[in-house]
Amino acid sequence: MKKHQVVVRRNGSNRTASASAVRTVRYAECQKNHAANIGGYALDGCTEFIAAGEEGTVGALTCAACGCHRNFHRREVVTEVVSDSSVIE
Repeated sequence: MKKHQVVVRRNGSNRTASASAVRTVRYAECQKNHAANIGGYALDGCTEFIAAGEEGTVGALTCAACGCHRNFHRREVVTEVVSDSSVIE
């Protein structure tokens, strides 16, 4: 989760525009092929990653619902931009 701040100032103006972008990462359905070793294709039906442990532990990378590593789950990044304009005197 990174937060960036951009400040823009136009020449001859007392206005400053500031925008912050906040990124939120969410892990969706599991995409691990459980039948790859026999040449098939079968998913387990897990619809969302649920961490098995606290942040910073090994369990945080394992899904409590299906037991797969977090990398097997589809990653969704949601970017939210918040803009704030103000007048500098």
